[in-house]
Amino acid sequence: MTDVKQNLIQVDNLVKYFPVRAGFLQKVVAYVQAVDNVSFAVREGETLGLVGESGCGKTTVGRTILRLIEPTAGAIAFQGQDIMKLKGRELKEMRRNMQIIFQDPYASLDPRMPIGESVMEGLNIHNIGTRRERFEIMIETLRKVGLEDYHARRYPHEFSGGQRQRIGIARALALRPKFIVCDEPVSALDVSIQSQVLNILNDLQNEFGLTYLFIAHNLSVVEHISNRVAVMYLGKMVELADRIELYRNPLHPYTKALMSAIPIPDPGLKRERTILKGDVPSPLNPPKGCRFHPRCPVAMDICSHDEPVFREASPDHFVACWAVP
Repeated sequence: MTDVKQNLIQVDNLVKYFPVRAGFLQKVVAYVQAVDNVSFAVREGETLGLVGESGCGKTTVGRTILRLIEPTAGAIAFQGQDIMKLKGRELKEMRRNMQIIFQDPYASLDPRMPIGESVMEGLNIHNIGTRRERFEIMIETLRKVGLEDYHARRYPHEFSGGQRQRIGIARALALRPKFIVCDEPVSALDVSIQSQVLNILNDLQNEFGLTYLFIAHNLSVVEHISNRVAVMYLGKMVELADRIELYRNPLHPYTKALMSAIPIPDPGLKRERTILKGDVPSPLNPPKGCRFHPRCPVAMDICSHDEPVFREASPDHFVACWAVP
């Protein structure tokens, strides 16, 4: 994953298992394997799209990088510093540079707090500047996302879904971070509003040099905003490549199936659909070998018992599949 750009985030062998408890004593009887041995890097100034079906572990990856969820195993580095070793004040300082935009613009805002106070909350926690300076930063940040000064006194219920997501973006931007996890930030919005929010994210990235991990299941949205795209399936990374390369030449059968579902905006053209058989297996008991093999149209005997290595099949194009030479 070498590039002229420096890696801002480096994730190595990330694992997150959630215990399942049962019985009167609440003993651990199984584990949900949400993320299993995932490795990738996010380069400085880029947008890395992370896609896959619901439940594949995308959001868990994003929250674990920020240590909102503690990982089971693995290493996470920010600008070369191992954030897994940080505690207390050091971790708090690190979080100034790493923020998140949540998926649900309705649930992510405190309904009892004016949105100006919500945007200033991070500034207050980190004790940045005077009260007046924090207020000015808040007003400036609201303007950056297309809101007006008087909106600062209003409460979340007075805004539309698109406006609330702008508030969520402003809240993440207020601390002037270097890295933002965008956790499906447009999936709850109307299509017309989605483009506005995506354009705001693009403009802010260009202005402040931001780096995004953009989590989504809408491949058209990911194609619009991302520089590189990573594909996950059932807790595993199956493909990672430059956006143009991935959409032009997908290698993994799962990626090909996802691409075949993208509608073409021309009624005279039809895309050949790849219909996957069966349902997504449970992360409580994932298949042995390649986790995709029960649904794979090109599965071989080796796929059912040997797990494929996530390797570089062509320059900067990584894939985990036995069928790819």
